[in-house]
Amino acid sequence: MPTKYSLFLFFVLSTVSAQTDATMLDRIHRTALTQGKCYQWLDTLSNRIGARLSGSESAAKGVMYTKSQLDQLGLDNVYLQEVMVPKWERGEKEVAYLNLGDKRLELSICALGMSVATPMAGLEASVIEVQSLDELKALGSEKVKGKIIFFNRPMDPEQIETFRAYGGCVDQRSSGAREAGKLGAVGVLVRSMNLRLDDLPHTGMTNYGDTPENLRIPAAAVSTSDAEALSKALKKFPKAQLYFR
Repeated sequence: MPTKYSLFLFFVLSTVSAQTDATMLDRIHRTALTQGKCYQWLDTLSNRIGARLSGSESAAKGVMYTKSQLDQLGLDNVYLQEVMVPKWERGEKEVAYLNLGDKRLELSICALGMSVATPMAGLEASVIEVQSLDELKALGSEKVKGKIIFFNRPMDPEQIETFRAYGGCVDQRSSGAREAGKLGAVGVLVRSMNLRLDDLPHTGMTNYGDTPENLRIPAAAVSTSDAEALSKALKKFPKAQLYFR
């Protein structure tokens, strides 16, 4: 049974320990605020070294930079481990235009994630604009076969919750290539999921499901501004050929 003296000693030691912890935490806090290098490290990693996709040269530079900083801090057990990672490299920039005879309507596009590639020379075909998967299916294979399908349903600006506007039209991006391919289309362009009108095509994933690889068709997003321009041009030149690579 502890005596009043041992209890008093425990209380004193606990108080000293608490004060010591508080003092140490205060020192750490002050040092972090006055001598911290977090923003310098972040600036170097983000702006000087840049994008660090796995397996890229910049990713390797980022690893070596981080190790050097940890070494400089004096940590006693800093080492590197080998690891296998997937590596992806972007090919040539995507190209697209609507051929209007003596001139072209240039389009800003970006391949959708998981899309198969076009042939090396690209592909060219007439275009059918649709607003939904249901409209596509209603056309049937007779009208769709050999065509490029252009999904042009915009996000609904009246939706207060932006994600509802996004969810209301993203099915054309995720399923458009799969459903158009089933009907014999040769390619798909999808209006970018974006409420603004701008020249920046937004990528995102498309899903082929269990479609055999030899039946998958290439799919790309087109900027919202160019989607508007393409729609207007197709009304005037409905038989115009669209090329993309």
